[in-house]
Amino acid sequence: MILTLLQIIFFLEVLMFLTAVFMHLVHKNSSLILLYQLQSLIVIIFVFSSAIKISSILLIFVAILMFIVKVIIAPYFFNNKLIKNNQFKFSSSTYLNAPLTLLVIAALTGLVYSHYFKSLTILVKDVDNLFLALATILISIFLLINRKGVLSQMVGILSLENAIVSFAFFSGLEVTPNMQIGIIFDLLIWIIIVSILATMINEKFGTLDSTVMNNLREE
Repeated sequence: MILTLLQIIFFLEVLMFLTAVFMHLVHKNSSLILLYQLQSLIVIIFVFSSAIKISSILLIFVAILMFIVKVIIAPYFFNNKLIKNNQFKFSSSTYLNAPLTLLVIAALTGLVYSHYFKSLTILVKDVDNLFLALATILISIFLLINRKGVLSQMVGILSLENAIVSFAFFSGLEVTPNMQIGIIFDLLIWIIIVSILATMINEKFGTLDSTVMNNLREE
């Protein structure tokens, strides 16, 4: 049985949702970065499919640029500039344990499918992908709150950006290629600056655990 394009896109969106969920559960930094790479590849496929649909050469260029920045450059900075250079082996723990974390994720997902977001159904007819994208946004925000490690929080911000792009794709919001290029450029500069700052913080305090740095600040 041959899968239709809509079924493939739905499968990819489910996979993207799961990457955000597993970002809460993995402990190795390398695994966290791999999940972000997979998530970014899915978003790039969405952008590329949209470019093919409207026959936009500029949007194809945006997809290629996204691949270079998100799949190659960002993991390079995280793996080589942070993990290897600073000898990070494991990301910091979460504030909530795994069962409670999954419970919050389930609650956030249930909230998205509740009557509070029914008004979104006027945007598109097929709301399943849209709701999954919105749930991914909330779960990525929760990743920023739940994780103690700075690197995990950095990946959380990048995951949030991916989820917003996915939501815009399924909601039919028009985002011009020029705007996308500007966002990608800003993202690249942000990754470079934050990687440098994280290295300096680790050299100064010997940790990137946000709870430890809060204690140092309070002293």
